[in-house]
Amino acid sequence: MKVLVINAGSSSLKYQFFESDTGEVLAKGGAERIALDDSTITHTRLGEEKISIDVDLPDHKEAMEQVLAMLTDPEHGVIHSMMEIDAVGHRVVHGGEKFSGSALITPSVKAAIRVCIPLAPLHNPPNLTGIEACEAAMPGVPQVAVFDTAFHQTMKPKAYMYALPYALYEEFRIRRYGFHGTSHRYVAERAAEMLGRPLEELKIVTCHLGNGSSIAAVKNGKCMDTSMGLTPLAGICMGTRCGDIDPAIVTFLMEKEGLDMKGIDALMNKKSGVLGVSGVSSDFRDLEDAAAHGNDRARLAMDIFCYQCRKYIGAYAAAMGGVDAVVFTAGIGENNSNVRRDSIRGLEFLGLAIDDSANDGLRGVAMDLSAPGSTAKVLIIPTNEELAIARETQKIVSVAANPEG
Repeated sequence: MKVLVINAGSSSLKYQFFESDTGEVLAKGGAERIALDDSTITHTRLGEEKISIDVDLPDHKEAMEQVLAMLTDPEHGVIHSMMEIDAVGHRVVHGGEKFSGSALITPSVKAAIRVCIPLAPLHNPPNLTGIEACEAAMPGVPQVAVFDTAFHQTMKPKAYMYALPYALYEEFRIRRYGFHGTSHRYVAERAAEMLGRPLEELKIVTCHLGNGSSIAAVKNGKCMDTSMGLTPLAGICMGTRCGDIDPAIVTFLMEKEGLDMKGIDALMNKKSGVLGVSGVSSDFRDLEDAAAHGNDRARLAMDIFCYQCRKYIGAYAAAMGGVDAVVFTAGIGENNSNVRRDSIRGLEFLGLAIDDSANDGLRGVAMDLSAPGSTAKVLIIPTNEELAIARETQKIVSVAANPEG
């Protein structure tokens, strides 16, 4: 099945076009700076160099039409017509409590995504825009929503509830939702394959570490707990997000700094994290370079990040009653050997230990990094959310076409 995967942002629309049976990426690219000056389309066909074209993109509908034109272009395309696109899978950030799995998009599904806009005001609107742009450009082609939050819907109330008045949960559905669910599920399944054991009997801590980072406790194939909360701001500190803090700091800083709601939100989401601590960058490559040249705040930012990772790993091992494997994934988890080493150091009592010779300098490959004799495994597994979305889309469309099968 040929599946187009769409990830629509506020001013961007990224795509990958798969042969989902084999996982082969036939083409990928994106539209950038939609509704802004200097907008572009990039496109890479399998085995060829990336091309970039300046084009006017007033809205997501036009961006989607340009993407489809590129896919069917006689010179650079990979299909002769849009009739060859069997389905479209959309990344949707927030599905609330409505969705514990992916869903074939219908008017009621779109209505449910709209209901979740207050929970993800920066993400769900462009996700919906991408869906509607595809519907307009490809009428009749099945569309599937794959939710970041769905994998975490197996959490029990003791894990997802906040100790606020219960009426606030009943009225506003304030609770822990978690994010990066497609990635956490994908790497947990790959970990079971690498270990040669059924996922249903494993206790795995999955660490999705990037500019946005989250950690999950996956027991017997189901999410038991995760670090992000009502929004992606919670959990460990991140590139520019503060992560878990004393909530009284919010009102304290609003008073002392004269900040309104937008101001405090911007401070916590865009000016904090390792950027805020270091004053250097949100990029760990810059932090490591600065620390190597004696910048103590850059070193402190990295120490805080790794210390918090280590605390979450330990806490989730306790919550699950043990741990069989810890998985590192995403940009930092896959590529930063120092973060992996420092996040595991001190957890030998859980049977976790890294082989430094295997870990040092390793980037972006699936690998068992466990030290000889360790009873729990430390793994790198590159995430592939787009492939996971493509396969989910294939599954949902196949079931819809053959409900009795």
